[in-house]
Amino acid sequence: MTNNKQQTTNNQQQITNNQPKIRIEHLIKIYGNKPRTALKLFREGGTRDSILHATGQVLGIADVSVTVNKGELFVIMGLSGSGKSTLVRCINRLINPTSGNIYLDEEDIAHVDEQRMREIRLTKVSMVFQRFGLFPHKTVAENVEYGLKVRGIDKAKRRQKALSTLEVVGLSQWADYLPSALSGGMQQRVGLARALATDADILLMDEPFSALDPLIRREMQEELLRLQKQLHKTIVFISHDIHEALKIGDHIGVMKDGYIVQIGTPEELITQPVDDYIRAFIQDVNRAQVLTASSIARPITPLVLGHDSTRGALAEMLDDNLQHLYVVDEQGKPVGLVNKFTMEAAVQQESDDFTSFMQTDFPTVEAPTRLENTFHLYQQGLPVAVVDGEGKFAGVLEYCDVLASIGN
Repeated sequence: MTNNKQQTTNNQQQITNNQPKIRIEHLIKIYGNKPRTALKLFREGGTRDSILHATGQVLGIADVSVTVNKGELFVIMGLSGSGKSTLVRCINRLINPTSGNIYLDEEDIAHVDEQRMREIRLTKVSMVFQRFGLFPHKTVAENVEYGLKVRGIDKAKRRQKALSTLEVVGLSQWADYLPSALSGGMQQRVGLARALATDADILLMDEPFSALDPLIRREMQEELLRLQKQLHKTIVFISHDIHEALKIGDHIGVMKDGYIVQIGTPEELITQPVDDYIRAFIQDVNRAQVLTASSIARPITPLVLGHDSTRGALAEMLDDNLQHLYVVDEQGKPVGLVNKFTMEAAVQQESDDFTSFMQTDFPTVEAPTRLENTFHLYQQGLPVAVVDGEGKFAGVLEYCDVLASIGN
């Protein structure tokens, strides 16, 4: 994933084989009645301020290029006026770009006519708004049905779809109530259900939780992650909250003055900020809530049952100054660990079977686990074995490494 200012490293988590779902290329949006004059100045190197001063036109999006892969939850964040809401509204052409291309499944929707764009909005792209956008005179179910009604789906089928979608978001019992009977969080669930009911592949969410109380907001973030794990939509989520972005995003694009400053995974933003603007955003972030076990695991080569000797294992521990070393089976899964003192005793006894000296009660953690959820594992004073999704050994976590990483 690249942008016009910064190229990031590869994402550690592959999203549906990196199949592009949304591809934005050199997108520019200029507000005002003389956009072409301002566009010429921009291409000659003009800044937002200089263009505004010279023409009275406002540079909203400044040559942005972004790729969002299928099944990815991509967060665009920035302060007010950064261009994030303009960008997301260009994706479904609620705002028409001045220049550039927007590909949805390789179709350049920046240049299709309004009839085709209407079809795309009805079938491929749904939007969830900050202020819910519910019809107050319609019931919850009727609100959820609305997109299907516009498409001409018959009443019985759209009612059935609305009820099944409300079941997904936990609101089936509220189907026949008016929105006024629901709390803010419940109303936003209705808005989410309405977007899901169309079976659109792409969801655009413009600060959908920012109007909610903090507790309800956290609950909705968890709900979104639960639904995403189940439905695998392609989601572009707008936020001004770095904590929200780091919690839910597979990738995050940070905007300023219409530009993308940096795109990266949450861990990349925390560990590899490109400039002081990004550093200012992340300075108050609890790194233990973002960094994962895999990000700081030491890539130590373990012993392999049936292949390594006691004497060779001890030599390796002495060479690398290791107090402990993990043992894996032929499938690469950890089965125990040995320490230097017992291995020295084994060598003195001329025993080549270190399994009798092996400790089989040891701490393990899955690679995607946040560091804040690993602290209890260090009570034994042992290095923690990090395992991948198949249970194979992927390195070790030392308590000193964890403290160092979250203290930076």
